[in-house]
Amino acid sequence: MLQKTKKNEYPARLLISPWLMSRIILDCDLMKFPHSGLYQYCQNLGQHINKVLTATNQPLMKMYLPRRKKLILPYEPYHLVEHKWHKLIQPFLLDCRVWHAPFQSGRILPDKKRFPYLKVVLTIHDLNVLHEGKPEHIQQKSLAHTQSLIDQSDALVCISEFTKNDVLTHCSTGDKPVYVIYNGVSKLPETTGNVVAYRPTREFLLGIGYINQKKNFHVLLPLLQSNPDLELIIIGHHDNPDYVNQMRTQAQQLGVEKRLHLPGTVSEEDKCWYLHNCKALLHPSLAEGFGLPVIEAMQVGKPVFLSTLTSLPEVGGDAAFYFHSFEASLIQEVYSEGMKAFESLERKEAIRQNAARFDWEASARQYLSVYQSIR
Repeated sequence: MLQKTKKNEYPARLLISPWLMSRIILDCDLMKFPHSGLYQYCQNLGQHINKVLTATNQPLMKMYLPRRKKLILPYEPYHLVEHKWHKLIQPFLLDCRVWHAPFQSGRILPDKKRFPYLKVVLTIHDLNVLHEGKPEHIQQKSLAHTQSLIDQSDALVCISEFTKNDVLTHCSTGDKPVYVIYNGVSKLPETTGNVVAYRPTREFLLGIGYINQKKNFHVLLPLLQSNPDLELIIIGHHDNPDYVNQMRTQAQQLGVEKRLHLPGTVSEEDKCWYLHNCKALLHPSLAEGFGLPVIEAMQVGKPVFLSTLTSLPEVGGDAAFYFHSFEASLIQEVYSEGMKAFESLERKEAIRQNAARFDWEASARQYLSVYQSIR
């Protein structure tokens, strides 16, 4: 049964308390995975919150960073690096008043018994475990961990209305406020140089994301049969080698293996080049909390083709094209009709306007408002 939640509105004017703002820590532990969406989330949220605080001459929020040296970040005074001895003592928590835990499968470091004055904000990106066809015991284990974090929190932030509805349906939130704050999207550079990874020799379709069963990229292969002048490039970590092999085998069976390219993880510069130069972005995912590549592609005016599942219709809006099922004939029909519709100036403008809804500075101000509301 869907639980009621408080009416959560952000104040029209953000009034920042220096006493509070000097004592916020964002846990960036998951930035140890440098090519993940969570890396981008923590990096952008931390930078934009501190940009707002700098503009108002307020003390900066701390970013609690992992020990690993994979961070592509120049040192900043507000960086706080994790050390092994922090498992025993955490002196930085003595004057902390708000701890932001940015992921529902992560951690909450402060012990509320030792630091009863400390407030916790938890961001929940998704409950995708419920939508991936995983065994019941795996679903329940994941939900139990998320529930344990909710129990330790004072306010919850979901990154989509779809995620919020999942949380209210499957978790117990009590009287904790539950907000929806969309992720922002960073502006892609106008000039992107030359691609270092695989360079296509013809027009190409693009997919971005970890390559696994959930992303569902294999349903796109029939498009190469009906469009012999196109290549399909899917960039991202080969998360499931069996699935990658399955895709390659299917491509061979369809006779399109020479036009399927899976270069793996690429640099941000190469990703940007692919986005600027692709014919369209295709994202037939079975489960998403948000879907950042969708907005990145729309930002540069590219047509996007999505599944109708989980949060994707909420993010793509009326400007995207949708696969309502994954039969080869329907995939081909939606793509063909979508590319014809894309030729209109109205559709191209609608795509860019949809991307403009997602702004990191606006998101940062909303998070600051949440922090202040629980002081």
